[in-house]
Amino acid sequence: MITPIIRVLALLFSLICLTCFPVLAADLQDGDIVFQQSKSPQSLAIQKATGSKYSHVGIVICRSGFPQVFEAADKVRYTPLNEWIRRGVGGKYAVKRLRNADSVLNGEMLSKLRRTAEELRGKPYDPYFEWSDSRIYCSELVWKIYERSLGIEIGRLQKLKEMNLTSPVVRKALLKRFGKKVPLNEKVITPAAIFNSRLLVTVDGG
Repeated sequence: MITPIIRVLALLFSLICLTCFPVLAADLQDGDIVFQQSKSPQSLAIQKATGSKYSHVGIVICRSGFPQVFEAADKVRYTPLNEWIRRGVGGKYAVKRLRNADSVLNGEMLSKLRRTAEELRGKPYDPYFEWSDSRIYCSELVWKIYERSLGIEIGRLQKLKEMNLTSPVVRKALLKRFGKKVPLNEKVITPAAIFNSRLLVTVDGG
């Protein structure tokens, strides 16, 4: 009897906490894309290289009636929305949604999106930003889920050399990670490219 009571209290607490944030849990939908400035060591380098204030991105998938952020962190996993928000700088974040979400993200299409997410669940994080499924980074995860489940490419794929690599912060990060063999021709998708996609509309923030 104790476990169900604790579970109910935990859910109620989570719901109360979520009401403190700009977008209420009830306003979020499966497939919404959330952006934040992370506190990770590489965050500033990503911001400088992409010209965006956002360095981390995830996709909302509801479980048991509550929104979770499906993200590539230490590994690809679900994170409770309130926990994900707290991890960002200042608790600030933005929410974007597929422009035609109401007509696209329903029934079988939504099921396909969930199945695709599950196929990638548990993959380790990719600190080298390689375009493969052996390891996954945050924006790659979101892009591949939409492309593989719905055939929708959210954000323009680029090569690493198209990024702004002139900042000392970026140069230092690249040197530490790759040494002198920076994979300039590696295909990448960035949080900024997804954020700026014309296929999305802003729900909150930005």
